[in-house]
Amino acid sequence: MSTSHYEIELAGIKRSLQLFEVSPGLRIAVLNILGDTELVEACADALAEKLKEISFDTLITAESKSIPLAHALSVRTGKPYVVCRKSYKSYMGKALETSSVSITTQHEQDLILDEKDIALLKGKKAVIVDDVISTGSTLQAIVNLLELAGSDPDYHVAAICTEGGEDDWKNVISLGHLPLFKD
Repeated sequence: MSTSHYEIELAGIKRSLQLFEVSPGLRIAVLNILGDTELVEACADALAEKLKEISFDTLITAESKSIPLAHALSVRTGKPYVVCRKSYKSYMGKALETSSVSITTQHEQDLILDEKDIALLKGKKAVIVDDVISTGSTLQAIVNLLELAGSDPDYHVAAICTEGGEDDWKNVISLGHLPLFKD
């Protein structure tokens, strides 16, 4: 491993992830799947295989980096997916809203569930989909929206990678783990 990159293999695909400082003395390996069709497709295949034994009705993700993964998983599983948006649009009707603070944004951001998507979640079992789960703040915001929508509380979480303390994410279905880099 070089001091500026972290090498990882996910679903048989190798990537060199750039390290990015998120706070003084703390760097993370940035996994950006946007535009990386080869990696998204391979990870979707691997995660869909892991989800075969789980009963669920809907996939749900946060805007924006995880959208290609949620879409690819939807195609493979035949289940619809819902995207929690970061800003309200007038066509979203009586949307549900919560907020979180991501490790990469470091400021509060809204997550909004479109009114039309509530029916896809009410009383249904969901799988929360993310590219990387680090602090769990986005995950908790989605869980809050699932509760507000009346979703079945028996949800699952699937991600390409977890990050930070591996023991914190034992219940997450994932393909790899990214360490934190402390100087």
